[in-house]
Amino acid sequence: MNICGYYPESINEGEGLRASIFLSGCRHRCPGCFSPQTWNFNYGEVFDETRQREIIREMADNPLLDGLTLAGGDPFFSADEAAAFIDLARESIPGLDVWMYTGYTYEQLTSDPDSDEYQLLRRGQVLVDGRFEQGLRDVSLLYRGSSNQRLIRIPESLASGGVVLWERQAVPV
Repeated sequence: MNICGYYPESINEGEGLRASIFLSGCRHRCPGCFSPQTWNFNYGEVFDETRQREIIREMADNPLLDGLTLAGGDPFFSADEAAAFIDLARESIPGLDVWMYTGYTYEQLTSDPDSDEYQLLRRGQVLVDGRFEQGLRDVSLLYRGSSNQRLIRIPESLASGGVVLWERQAVPV
């Protein structure tokens, strides 16, 4: 597995201050994709165990960090390796909040509970699902690029058997 980007602190890929890792590789090839270079699975740097542990140490040492976001490319094309990375990270950061971006829909990812994709999904808290659709592009949307994409609360959705949408919580004053 390769990564094509890593931001130790970002506010663009999910709620709060997040470490954002962009995994290389995507077969969706959405027209208008903001990073078509990430479609190549060999693009970027090798994300070996040494580099994974380095990033996990950085995350664990940052008391301001709210969580981790996996984007891409599409992490679900490297589902088994991405799940293993989350497991490794949670050894040092128990309760790590994980957001994931994918061109798949939630329904596609939950159609086979034995799949690697489902196993990755169940490790997250929020899923941003659906392909980017240029005709539905809307820069005013929070944490997504087109209006067909949804912000889904994964544990609640899996427990209820239906999609439970994530909504920004009001900040107490």
